[in-house]
Amino acid sequence: MRFSEYIKDKILICLLHFLCMILLMGFFYITGYNRNAAALILIFWWIILGIWSVTGYYRRKKYFDRAEHILENVDQRYLLGELLPASPYLEDRIYRELIRRSNKSVIERIRMLEDEQNDYRDYIESWVHEIKAPITSIQLACENHKDEVTRQIGLENQRIENDVDMVLYYARMEKVYKDYMIEETDLGKAASEILMKNKYYLISNGVRGEVECPDLAYTDKKWILFILNQLMLNSVKYKSENPKVHPYIHIYTERYGHGVRLIVEDNGTGIREEEMSRIFEKGFTGSNGRNGKKSTGMGLYLCRRLCEKLGIAIEAESVRGEGTKMILTFPVSSYLSKM
Repeated sequence: MRFSEYIKDKILICLLHFLCMILLMGFFYITGYNRNAAALILIFWWIILGIWSVTGYYRRKKYFDRAEHILENVDQRYLLGELLPASPYLEDRIYRELIRRSNKSVIERIRMLEDEQNDYRDYIESWVHEIKAPITSIQLACENHKDEVTRQIGLENQRIENDVDMVLYYARMEKVYKDYMIEETDLGKAASEILMKNKYYLISNGVRGEVECPDLAYTDKKWILFILNQLMLNSVKYKSENPKVHPYIHIYTERYGHGVRLIVEDNGTGIREEEMSRIFEKGFTGSNGRNGKKSTGMGLYLCRRLCEKLGIAIEAESVRGEGTKMILTFPVSSYLSKM
């Protein structure tokens, strides 16, 4: 708050003082009051008015600076009404009470929305678990009666299962801490499991898969399987359209210090350089996704969010027309590495 702003706010009071001064001087003139005495009264009036204005400005500025400091340093800013410092002014106390009542209403509304979100999330999770039963039944039926028709049904069923898994993990994303367990995980077995799960999808697309992951990492296997599955599906979806190129997915690990890097490499269409900074954004499909690939732009977004929750770094390297590398970095402390 600047002094000029404070004076503008008090302009009516200042005008009232000026009017009173003029009237008083007029009264002294009519009554023949001594001019020197009248001037002395006017000077003291100006001094008192100036002291009152400056003192009032610094008191109000100190109060609002303290309120702003509280607002800047509190995590839950909607509690400002409860944290505002006490004030001797009636106007401040009324504003504080109004803010407190307004914030209380906002908090109640937020809690109601959170309850609705939790109910919806619980419903989605229960629906996913219910829908997985017929998906599994269809898969088993296709496995027991293999022919061209059931193979196509199995592929579509696998696509449905992947989409259902994405819904489930999206619903659970904000509460990963309630559903994960950090343990020693064999990255090679995890990668092989994903390739086996999608073997018919890989075969139908003519994509060869290789796994070279002798290293272990400390993470949650279930969530890593989901992340690897999304990365593998992206590699297949954006395989090279060049008939001379034999599509492949190479999943391998590299060690660095006390950590491990898991790399999913393909020789697909690649990503344009100007799009690299946005591929992990929610809903971003890029030029590849707009070329008839029916992309939702949610796969890499989910991978990034889950990696953040698990403390895993994820990054991409790509050359347009040559392929893409998706790199997961698992930090392992020196304490765990000695166990």
